[in-house]
Amino acid sequence: MTRTTDRVALDQWYAIETSSEVTAAGKRTRLLGQDLVVRRREDGTPEVRPLDEDGTPGAALPVRERYECLWTTLGNPAREIFPIAEADEDDRRVVVCGWVKMRASGLRVVENFLDMAHFPFVHTDILGAEPHTEVPQYRSEIRRDVDEVWATNCTFFQPRIAATESEGAMVHLTYRVPTPFVVMLYRVCPTSPNRLDAIALFIQPIEEDLCRAQPVMYLVDSVSTQTSLLKFEQVIFLQDRIIVENQRPVLMPLEPRAEIPTRADSSSVAYRRWLKEKGLVYGTAEHGRPQAVDAR
Repeated sequence: MTRTTDRVALDQWYAIETSSEVTAAGKRTRLLGQDLVVRRREDGTPEVRPLDEDGTPGAALPVRERYECLWTTLGNPAREIFPIAEADEDDRRVVVCGWVKMRASGLRVVENFLDMAHFPFVHTDILGAEPHTEVPQYRSEIRRDVDEVWATNCTFFQPRIAATESEGAMVHLTYRVPTPFVVMLYRVCPTSPNRLDAIALFIQPIEEDLCRAQPVMYLVDSVSTQTSLLKFEQVIFLQDRIIVENQRPVLMPLEPRAEIPTRADSSSVAYRRWLKEKGLVYGTAEHGRPQAVDAR
């Protein structure tokens, strides 16, 4: 049994399971090439342990329960899990959308989430529609004080901006990448224009070219049913899955000359530069696969 030696990847927090689905019976999963067993102890507290080749559990790993998910790490993160202020607001609708597995690098999934240019062609008549294909200029930056990537002042015409809406409008969006394998979207709430809906996408990199991801939404919506909110997001996510799994190369290039960006790719350029500065190699194309070590 092997796992990556990439220190940058190891020293991150990862959502690996929905909290409500973790039971005493336990279940197996995989993170960064390492098999894990996840369960609840008799007192209800969660436990995550790595598994040796023969299935023998090792020492318990750090674990947290945040944002409707169970989180763990295979390394030593420099800080705690990033904050999502909206998750602490009692009047929010919380929608846990379910895990979807994809044959792709988790980094490609983040980049696709940041991409507004594909809206009219992939999410036709939902998040975009022809002839409204132009991505107006927006601001992308690496915020050094919090070590995150942000894209602000984003605007785009969307035929249906939320489950509550049936007419199109120009929407204002903000994107945030707090860790290499998490991406968030903030949008002005249609029913409460002075507040923002928050949508987080948590990605579990199983292998370099295989991952699974789950959107969790914190919405200001007292009208929609839980089913309609869930269906709206799942339709969008499954449309994205087709695109992400067909990108080549499967692993993401970080060199600027490998894939020529356009003005619309400003957030992707900032994201790739941020990853390169960090020295991340897991899931990237030009460095090849990191050497694996015995996980024991």
